[in-house]
Amino acid sequence: MKSSTTPRRPFLQRRPTRIVVLLIAVALLATWFARPAAAPPRGSGQPMQAIVYEKYGPPDVLRLAQVEKLLPDDHQVLVKVHAAAANPLDWHYLRGTPYLMRMDSGLFEPTVGRLGVDLAGTVEAVGREVTQFKPGDEVFGTAAGAFGEYARAAEKRLALKPANLSFEQAAAVPIAASTALQGLRDKGHLQPGQKVLINGASGGVGTYAVQIAKALGAEVTGVCSTRNVELVRSLGADHVVDYTKSNFTAGSERYDLILDNVGNHGLLDYRRVLKPKGTYVLIGGGGPDAGKWIGPFGKVIWAFLLSPFVDQEFVMLLAEINQRDLGVMSEWLQARKLVPVIDRRYALHEVPEAIRYLETGRARGKVVVTVAGSD
Repeated sequence: MKSSTTPRRPFLQRRPTRIVVLLIAVALLATWFARPAAAPPRGSGQPMQAIVYEKYGPPDVLRLAQVEKLLPDDHQVLVKVHAAAANPLDWHYLRGTPYLMRMDSGLFEPTVGRLGVDLAGTVEAVGREVTQFKPGDEVFGTAAGAFGEYARAAEKRLALKPANLSFEQAAAVPIAASTALQGLRDKGHLQPGQKVLINGASGGVGTYAVQIAKALGAEVTGVCSTRNVELVRSLGADHVVDYTKSNFTAGSERYDLILDNVGNHGLLDYRRVLKPKGTYVLIGGGGPDAGKWIGPFGKVIWAFLLSPFVDQEFVMLLAEINQRDLGVMSEWLQARKLVPVIDRRYALHEVPEAIRYLETGRARGKVVVTVAGSD
């Protein structure tokens, strides 16, 4: 008598996503345990104010504290921070999610305990091998612990601040604008005359992506909510889709490139509105409670599984801040081809509120923290 039970598929066929996640976790663990211990930074013996956190959690775990001002190493620049900007990267580090990030930031508690990346300020001191900057230079770029009165930045992640920008405007540029530029130019290979759709066109990355896509000669469609339609149109978008009234994945238009800052549709939906040789670039998506284990990497895994069967390209971007791209954006900023959009400004002691607001996903452009002169 034959059994009516359906034969079970082999494990690898039943759980491809789990296998990929497991392999990623094993590789990251191996890398983490193989890392050499970092030399402790040199302290100056002088106090400064900075935002710190001792455990992972919501913005409530952040506090303003007195810490020791550090000295730059040979290839670093010590910057007196005038302004910084909040990014989704900050709440990822703050909450330690997705958990895969903890391979870098500390498995059970943060190893650094300082927050903030984007900054603009004045060079206070330079390391012995630094050749491009000197004390007194006004700079912008990225540095760990930017939510503080001083931060140490690698020389290669700084550029001279455009003279026509305030420190607040300059601090709003590095990560968001670099992400937009690299997503469109490097991953999306955007060419003049091509059609690009920017999902999440009113956010930090999106507001830059609309302007950069126009500077690269593309026909731009921005997707946003009703309250942001005029903003996106004012940035140069040729077409604006109000997602509260229309679903662009159900429309008839086809795009050469989709830059996705939201991740609120399935890959097959995006594929439907891509041209046969089109490219989909995932930047981010989801709030602080979405995908605690692997976050947006879940969509990356499905893209990896889908890619062999389609002609379109599905990729994810993790931006790399570099001096060359900061220089490109500096030229556009000085020529007014690129204009920072700032939604709200906070003082240094208000960083928890700034992060909390950013986590709502409703920020129009960038959220900036004014550091110099903060309480």
